[in-house]
Amino acid sequence: MTAPSEGAATGSAAPGPVVAATDGATAADWREAVRRAARALVDAGAAGEGYPEACVRVVEENGPYIVLTKGLALVHARPEEGGLAVGVGVTRLAAPVEFGHPDNDPVDLLLAFCTPDPDAHVGTLSGLARALSGGLADRLRAASGEDDLASILKEALPNA
Repeated sequence: MTAPSEGAATGSAAPGPVVAATDGATAADWREAVRRAARALVDAGAAGEGYPEACVRVVEENGPYIVLTKGLALVHARPEEGGLAVGVGVTRLAAPVEFGHPDNDPVDLLLAFCTPDPDAHVGTLSGLARALSGGLADRLRAASGEDDLASILKEALPNA
């Protein structure tokens, strides 16, 4: 995993999200993939130790709605489940896994997201949505490695 970034640290602007990247992660199934993706946020200091299991429970309780588009899942849990800072991580799997989504399986790219409160993440999620509409997933899939994954994600996020 690349070293986390805490975003812009100069001037009076609010700090950007913590960004983490993991490339070539192996996962036997969707639960392990979700844990790996959320673990990157824990390792970067943006989420607490219980966050990965909370993210797994979200899918167990609500189904694979986190699989937003072909091959891409947005891993997350509620802020009170362990969000310590606004954080976004990208995990590219060595081999895709099935989530049980009728249209968008298998998943090879996971974006993990956390926030300390329901209002702190609006700008980051909005920027992420715009970036995904502009081809972010394709750029992440074409990245040359972990550092490139982190750079592409930082460029896509406001104040990262």
